[in-house]
Amino acid sequence: MLLRNKEVRRALAASALLACAAVGVLFLALPSALPDLGSENLARVRGIACGTVAVVSAALIALFLIDTSMRYRKLAELSSRLDRTLSGDRTIEFRSMEEGELAILACELDKVVCRLNLTVDELEREKHALSDSLADISHQLKTPLTSIALSLELIRTRAGETPETADIAQRVRLVQNLQARLEDLVAALLKLARIDAGAIRLVHAPVDAAELVRRAFEPLAIAYDIADVAFEPHVQEGAGYKGDLAWSVEALGNILKNCMEHTPAGGSVRLSVTEDALACRIRVQDSGPGIDEADLPHIFERFYRGAAEETQQAQVNPAGVGIGLALARSLVTAQGGALTAENAVDEKGSRTGAAFEMTFFKTVV
Repeated sequence: MLLRNKEVRRALAASALLACAAVGVLFLALPSALPDLGSENLARVRGIACGTVAVVSAALIALFLIDTSMRYRKLAELSSRLDRTLSGDRTIEFRSMEEGELAILACELDKVVCRLNLTVDELEREKHALSDSLADISHQLKTPLTSIALSLELIRTRAGETPETADIAQRVRLVQNLQARLEDLVAALLKLARIDAGAIRLVHAPVDAAELVRRAFEPLAIAYDIADVAFEPHVQEGAGYKGDLAWSVEALGNILKNCMEHTPAGGSVRLSVTEDALACRIRVQDSGPGIDEADLPHIFERFYRGAAEETQQAQVNPAGVGIGLALARSLVTAQGGALTAENAVDEKGSRTGAAFEMTFFKTVV
């Protein structure tokens, strides 16, 4: 193993060259240094000198290899400790006060591990504190919003049919729509904040695709009927993946809602689920106008509104919030998946609607 190291090979080669040089010097210097010796004694002295050089060189090389082997063993131990630290081991092993570069290196590594452990603890405390703060904010916001919704509903139901009260009722319905939109926006922002803070604990369990589609569409069934948009699901039997069912329902629901809101009456939203050896893919395609090419790279950005939606800012349209697709992508990405968007085209290259694809990979290459 040591001979595979270039430094060891270079050191051995240098030692061999020095030994050869020493032998050469002895062969050349002995006749002039000892002129009175005969040829037989000179050969004997040369043999003794060469043997001594060889023994000393072998001893030095052996000591070098032993020292190098011990040093490499300590380096291997330090490397193993670093691997365990990267894997989550938080054990701190302060070395004894020894001299030497490896002892100093081990001590410095212990200091780094100690500092990292303290940093991780601080981040965990901050994450939990932020999660608690977000929960408190959510509670504090829901209470007045709920009170506003109840008060508005009470005002609307008590309004009569006179022109004056009819106008009040219409304005109350507008305020109710705004209040519902505000509730959706607050809920989405809190979810995004919790994802960014790492305060959401995702489950990694088998997810049945058929159940996912059913639970995602169920709250939108009435809205689809009112909008006169047909929903056409096609789920491969037995398809599924490992992820978090509840948050996947949230992500898919946002996509289905977005497609419904951008599909004209009489149109349709088609959903297909397929599974292969690499991933489970969920594709949602509507029959709307599609996505403008200039907007396509920004479709998942928070609060991004395309040119078509900017012209409708005066309308009370939940589709204008610009947060649903960003939330969907964050939820899918947090589960190790990917969410992409594109325009569906027909054989002639004409745009036939927008298409979204959720991909949950089985393995990472």
